[in-house]
Amino acid sequence: MAFIVLGLATVALLFVGWQLLGTLLTSAAATIGLAPLLILLFPLAGVLLRGFFVVAPNQAVVLTLFGKYIGTVRQNGYFWANPFAGRQDISLRIRNFQSERVKVNDAAGNPVEIAAVIVWRVVDTARASFDVENYNSFVDIQSETALRHLGTAFAYEAYGTDEHGEPVVSLRGRPDEVAQYLREDLQARLALAGVEVLDARISHLAYAPEIASAMLQRQQAEAVLQARQVIVEGAVGMVQMAIERLERDGVVELNTENRAELVNNLLVVLTSERGAQPTLNSGR
Repeated sequence: MAFIVLGLATVALLFVGWQLLGTLLTSAAATIGLAPLLILLFPLAGVLLRGFFVVAPNQAVVLTLFGKYIGTVRQNGYFWANPFAGRQDISLRIRNFQSERVKVNDAAGNPVEIAAVIVWRVVDTARASFDVENYNSFVDIQSETALRHLGTAFAYEAYGTDEHGEPVVSLRGRPDEVAQYLREDLQARLALAGVEVLDARISHLAYAPEIASAMLQRQQAEAVLQARQVIVEGAVGMVQMAIERLERDGVVELNTENRAELVNNLLVVLTSERGAQPTLNSGR
């Protein structure tokens, strides 16, 4: 209602000013009496018109009056505010931020290169305007800080399980948990600027070039070792099952020497990388 009244008042002032201008032009005698009123009327209408502004979709306008925050207009449309109020436009749209690649030592002390994609938006316009110098720059710097902290918190890769029997969290092995950790860390840092972090995920992860070749060999060796461990565990289980089955069914009676020889032969067959060559014992 106030907006309509102010609009009508402005139109009325402009109409009266136009009529007075016509009167002045047609009557020289009235010029001396009406000139001061006309001089005041047009600047007043100009000041009132300055209070009108437009808010686009997913935009906000922060209003301040004589150094005091008086509110934020978030609804899109055409509005009027105090002509003397300062206005600052802030975008509420969702933004993507691709961080630079940073080099950091992981939890195991290995240098790695890491980068992330961060999805964020402004939710508190007052904090974004007044609590930080520049919220865009604040997001950039704090994102790099959080990314460096993430790199030192976890190893590039890790094996084994934790106390709950779950695989150990690593940068490469558990991407969902790592992304959750990064998002929560970023949210705690950027809340000061009125920013909400919608998502944060690693976009680049690699060993530093100076150790990449050596770490590739290490990965291959660890993979071979893990495969060997699985093979040995399976072979031991199969040997144990075979001996128990033979003795239970009475197929053969084994003494300690025969048992040891059978175990040795079965393990060789089951764990060998090449096909075993059978040897027939024909006796004396």
